[in-house]
Amino acid sequence: MTLIRIASYNVRGLRDDRSALLRVIRGLGADVLCLQEVPRLAFWRRRRALLAESAGLRPAAGVRVGGVAVAVSPRVRVLADASAPLRGFARLERRALALAAVEVDGERLVVGSVHLDLHGGARLAHAAEIAGRVAALRRAHGARAVLAGDLNEGPDGPVWRYLGRGYADAGAACGNLTFPARGPRARIDGILVGEGLRVVSCGVARADPGDLRAASDHLPVVAEVEPDQGSAPSGPEIPVRFSH
Repeated sequence: MTLIRIASYNVRGLRDDRSALLRVIRGLGADVLCLQEVPRLAFWRRRRALLAESAGLRPAAGVRVGGVAVAVSPRVRVLADASAPLRGFARLERRALALAAVEVDGERLVVGSVHLDLHGGARLAHAAEIAGRVAALRRAHGARAVLAGDLNEGPDGPVWRYLGRGYADAGAACGNLTFPARGPRARIDGILVGEGLRVVSCGVARADPGDLRAASDHLPVVAEVEPDQGSAPSGPEIPVRFSH
């Protein structure tokens, strides 16, 4: 059975303790790492690549806008980068989806890294757009799907409920709070797995508490998943449209 370790981390623009951040990322031991608030201005490609390479990973997906990216370990083969900006809303920050099709020991995954807006309507509209883009890439590669990132709302919010029609909340069993890192009070970061994947374990990073507080204002989340060999890659399909 193929066990795949997926992590998600909002790194707050690398504005905090870089050494602590790298120690935390290395400690995650992730095969696939979804990142939010990575560099998006001058030399953004170089700076993202340096972050990944310093942690023993390599870039797999991302665009300049939106500050989202996917990085992978050496055991992961990247099949496609389908990252794209999401629909823009007046007076709101431009958001994007970092989306990669990858293969781990012969098992194919489509993985999306997201950082949703503070505005509830924009969050929900983007969730619908993201679900459609993930489904299209999943079909193209015969893959299972994972979404991870900073959703900017708790698990009882409308985006989590909407995505819950096709994805399971990998962190539901452990319920670890993720924000703020210094005294977490909310779980706004998550990993959502599509049909055909089983969650083996979940939690936040096992790292020095001082490093976790110094590295970012969010705590990373991590889940180990394995393909359900009793089912072919399928779903998630979420046939809901939102009026603009």
